[in-house]
Amino acid sequence: MAITTEAARLGTLPFAEQKPIELRSDWDANDAKAVINAVYRQVLGNDYLMQAERLVELESLLTTGALTVRDFVRAIAKSSLYKTKFLYPNFQTRVIELNFKHLLGRAPYSEAEVIEHLDRYQNKGFDADIDSYINSTEYETHFGDNIVPFYRGFDTQTGQTMAGFTRMFSLYRGYANSDRAQISGTQSRLAAELAMGAVSAIVPPSGADSGGWAYQASKKGTVTNRVFGRPSATTERGSLYRIEVAGLRSPGYPSIRRSNKVWVVPYESLSQTLQRINKTGGKVASITRA
Repeated sequence: MAITTEAARLGTLPFAEQKPIELRSDWDANDAKAVINAVYRQVLGNDYLMQAERLVELESLLTTGALTVRDFVRAIAKSSLYKTKFLYPNFQTRVIELNFKHLLGRAPYSEAEVIEHLDRYQNKGFDADIDSYINSTEYETHFGDNIVPFYRGFDTQTGQTMAGFTRMFSLYRGYANSDRAQISGTQSRLAAELAMGAVSAIVPPSGADSGGWAYQASKKGTVTNRVFGRPSATTERGSLYRIEVAGLRSPGYPSIRRSNKVWVVPYESLSQTLQRINKTGGKVASITRA
């Protein structure tokens, strides 16, 4: 069931009736150009691409039929261009969020998904992790060899959780926005929410039609609850929380799992602590009042 009446309000109108872009068997040069531009837009998170940054050799391989669309997507995601824009500047959990968005068109459904990709990245490297998205059954089912990945997260559909639907709006901040221009910077958008198994309210992107604003989560842990642009702040300042964590890694190589560890932190530091835990590969076993 696609978003229809709320598409303008939520800032998803450009995607509401957009058909998947596919390089069909009878394609010509114009079709190839449209696919190339669509792949750049999707995989590079709508970031501005200078002429000098274009991967002309890969473009040529696609236009001559030497690469499928899937191969082209894979090559861009593994390129130094992608790594410079998204891998090197961002925290690991933010990179995983972006990979889900760029390559599968959705947000992570659970903390377990993020941990799986963090483990693969740390043990096998970034390129192997990129392959895991593009070689997945999910990618094959929705995009195959010839369809440009698109934002599936704006539809409620079989196999997608409602949590994935709402979380997509934490990653998507408007059709004119890019994944390198968001005011939340390099921090993860979903780490705390995934660790606690919570689902945030939808915050529309900024814009005249949406009635929202370019949302930035508080770094002090204040939880802002907004529904379609109507805000109400809820906090529990002064409370202490006990966080039990399993699977922390020792620094250095090879990575070694350690036993559980417990932190007791104030509410104001809860979000930042959860992000640090995710960055080190730890798994939150429980969060309780101290």
